Amino acid sequence: MVLLFRAPAACLWQVMSMASTHRTVTVRRVASGRFTVANDRGGEIAFGTGDGTDFTPTELLLAAIGGCTSIDVDILTSRRAEPDGFEVAVDAEKIRDADGNRLTDIVVTFRVSFPATSEGDGARAILPDVVRKSHDRLCTVGRTIELGTSIATQIA
Repeated sequence: MVLLFRAPAACLWQVMSMASTHRTVTVRRVASGRFTVANDRGGEIAFGTGDGTDFTPTELLLAAIGGCTSIDVDILTSRRAEPDGFEVAVDAEKIRDADGNRLTDIVVTFRVSFPATSEGDGARAILPDVVRKSHDRLCTVGRTIELGTSIATQIA
C-alpha cells in the first residue's frame, strides 16, 4: 500500500518518553565542510556539504521528517502485526527564489506491507488512519515545518 501526504506532524515516542520538553543537540566542525552533531545521550551523526557520502543538512531534515512519522506508524501498527516490509521515502524539491533557499513539494510515501493473517489485516486496516494522525498531530518534525516556527540565532 502506498500512501502519500505532504510534510508530516509530535512524535508518539517523544510524547511517551518525555522527562523534559527541552531538546538540544550540539554541532561541531571536524574538518572543512564536515561536521558532527551529538545529542545528550551520546549519539552522534556525521554530515557535510555533500561532497562525500555524508548526509547533507537538507537530507537530514528529510530523514527527520520520515523518521519521526515512521516511528509513529510503526509503534501503532506493529501492535497488531509485525510488518513484512516497512519503507518510507521522503522527496522534495530544493528551490532558490526571492524567499531564499528552501524545500517545496515535500511528499512522504509509505511502502508498508503486513502478513496475510487476521493480525496483518488489522494492521492494514488502521494504517491510513495512523498515517493521517502522525501527519496531523503526532510527528513533531512535520508539525514544526508545516506550522512554521521562528528560529533565533545568537553569538555567545
